Amino acid sequence: MPPLHRRLLLGGALGLAGLGAAAAAWALDEPEQGVIGQAPGEVDTGTIDFPSLRERAKSLLIGGAISTSDDDYEQALRALSRGAARDRDSMDRNEDRTGLWSDLGPASDPLSFSVSYGRLRRIALAWATPGTDQHDDGEVASDIVHALVLLYQAGYNEHAEQTGNWYWWEIGSASSLIQICTLMHERIPRAHLAHYLDAVDRFCPNADVRIASPSERETGANRADKAAILTLRGIVGEDPDKLILARNGLSDTEGGGANSLFRIVDEGDGFHRDGSFIQHGHVPSTGSYGLDLLTSLTLALGLLKGSAWEVSDPDLERLCDVVERAFMPFTEDGLFMDCLRGRSIARPAQRDSDAGPELAEAVIDLAEFAPADYRDRWRALARGWIERSADAVPYFESVGLRGIRLAKELLADDSVQAAPRPVSTRIYPGMDRLLVRRAEWSWALSMCSNRISGFEMVGGENLHGWYVGDGMTYLYTVDDPLQFSDAFWPTANPYRLPGITVDSREREVIGTGDDLVVHLPANDVAGGTALDDRYAAAAMDLIGEGSTLRAKKAWFVVDEMICALGAGITAADGRAIWTTVEHRNRHTDGDRRMTVDGVVPAADTDLKSPIEGATWVHLPGVAGYVFPAGSTGLHVGRETRRGAWNDIEQGPTTGGGDTEVHTRRYATLWFDHGVSPVDASYAYVLLPTATEAATEAQAADCDVQVLANTTAVQAVAAPRSGLLAAHFWQAAEAGGLACDGPASVIVVKGDDIAVAIADPGRTTTEITIDLPYTASEVIEADDTVTVETGDRPRITVRTEGSLGATHTLRLR
Repeated sequence: MPPLHRRLLLGGALGLAGLGAAAAAWALDEPEQGVIGQAPGEVDTGTIDFPSLRERAKSLLIGGAISTSDDDYEQALRALSRGAARDRDSMDRNEDRTGLWSDLGPASDPLSFSVSYGRLRRIALAWATPGTDQHDDGEVASDIVHALVLLYQAGYNEHAEQTGNWYWWEIGSASSLIQICTLMHERIPRAHLAHYLDAVDRFCPNADVRIASPSERETGANRADKAAILTLRGIVGEDPDKLILARNGLSDTEGGGANSLFRIVDEGDGFHRDGSFIQHGHVPSTGSYGLDLLTSLTLALGLLKGSAWEVSDPDLERLCDVVERAFMPFTEDGLFMDCLRGRSIARPAQRDSDAGPELAEAVIDLAEFAPADYRDRWRALARGWIERSADAVPYFESVGLRGIRLAKELLADDSVQAAPRPVSTRIYPGMDRLLVRRAEWSWALSMCSNRISGFEMVGGENLHGWYVGDGMTYLYTVDDPLQFSDAFWPTANPYRLPGITVDSREREVIGTGDDLVVHLPANDVAGGTALDDRYAAAAMDLIGEGSTLRAKKAWFVVDEMICALGAGITAADGRAIWTTVEHRNRHTDGDRRMTVDGVVPAADTDLKSPIEGATWVHLPGVAGYVFPAGSTGLHVGRETRRGAWNDIEQGPTTGGGDTEVHTRRYATLWFDHGVSPVDASYAYVLLPTATEAATEAQAADCDVQVLANTTAVQAVAAPRSGLLAAHFWQAAEAGGLACDGPASVIVVKGDDIAVAIADPGRTTTEITIDLPYTASEVIEADDTVTVETGDRPRITVRTEGSLGATHTLRLR
């Protein structure tokens, strides 16, 4: 079974546990004693079947009933056996040992004991799981029991004072230790068990408080992790009070629900009503912290189900709705998109292809607690993900025993039909994201603002992530789903990420210390509006970090095409400014040749060449690129790039030290705007998965026309679709569409006139728009919208307090 908490430990400075000599001398020498805590007077502990609860907890951790003769289970069992054997064989068993593993140092070191508990948990899981080489082996159990004594005496006990990273103490070690106690409850001496529970109580007394920072209240994933720890603690120690704390911690009853995991928020950490998920105040983290929250929450719900402490929060159903909008759209079959995985993109063991199967398992598991209509939809979605990713990300090879069992039960249920790939276009104003899903491809856009961070770094993690929020675009195709999973992050050029406009200055590595680095630029505008799942208009006011670079960037989604515009690109630092159109990982042996205006290079050699004057470019199997406003400064490149995960991930517990060098071939397309450009611009139309012939046809007669590309307004038209779309940076007019201030606007004229409007900068209280079409009737409109019909209809939108959300109406 995979680890309970997939969010690996944060990196940080090493420190001593602070255990005094006197405490070490008496530790574990007390006489045998019980571990059942004093129950509150109103609870009759005699009526509580704690042994059954422990068996349920153990079963959940192991994975439940499995078949050791089934090939899928067999593979997972062998993997668990090998990992446990590797850890046990390398363990120091000498009587005078000061630590358990030579690569971790003494057990008094917080990093050492935290990682040691994790390794012991894996050995304990193998010992408790039928079908492994270690199952019920007395010597294995003895090794674990004695190892726990060392860790307690030397480092992690109720008398120690925290040093180093708080997470190692309050979640990492506590989680692994309480799982070991659950799995090996009958083999751990009761006096020892009592001390271990005391240690857990010391550093994880409830789900609300952070011992290292008493004024801080836990939120999101950290709260969920602690609630899961408390649930196991209550079951193992037969302590009803702990189970009450766990249940109430999920809903934050002590805080009046302020940090409830079931609460929908408008700002800060947690799930937002639009499906955004934020952690650390400003970081979109659905596929990292959000996934960890979902996993821990599901475990706690499963442990408490049917007991006196079963969760009955009425907001649980509301959470189901947000979970559906937060996770499902960004699941690209067997992958979870990197645009929402924060700094975990740099972790070699936590790629998008690891997060995808983990989410599928969590969704299937959580479906059991959801109302019937949610449960049916979620199971259909999960079946589709598993079946469609069978080749690229084989599900049964990517999850543990519980995930395999859940999937087998799902796939054997003929009443569940796989849901197809979604077709949608969505703006997420709560996290400055745009997502486009189509039958053969998906595309996502990451922006940042003074509300949402451009990047997050800490403890040596994500060291080259400076530009992932500066308009980076993520193109996934059905035929090449592993674009970002295949060593993209350690080998890609961080100054050439698709979609970004950057100053070419060499960046300094930051984020190696314990302090969290979250970059919040000064710009207001980042976001946009969407209409009918087919169209979108988005914009970002780019302010270069540590640079005078400024640019107005806009993107327009028109059915199967995406038009990207840049205007006002200006800098005064004496360095070149670049905008990248494409930086495609062609894997270890892929063809990097791009066709330019019908000319195919004869050889796939390394290349860096200007192609000014080109009207279209095609990269086989990926996309076509059309340049409707010319191609001044356009370059094409082919290169072989090398890098190791350790270059970008040096966290001691999250993948640091992986120095294996990976080699990948890249095809790159970019604009060089020159040194210290003034009011430079660019325009290109992306045609995902288009053929060469289709790209050439669009270059000759493009469905998308650029109407304006200035610092006042960026606008496009698509006459065949009846579309007129613009982002107004100020009062302006384009194509007959006028606006009195900043706004993103889409107008589609067909049998009726559909309009979508948003204030992505959240700086206005009201927007007024004049349409270039006649309308005599309002078919429908949001409550925030008023309309004056006529030859030139006037629309007024109340945007105050709308938090960047879209306002819609239809006219006839």
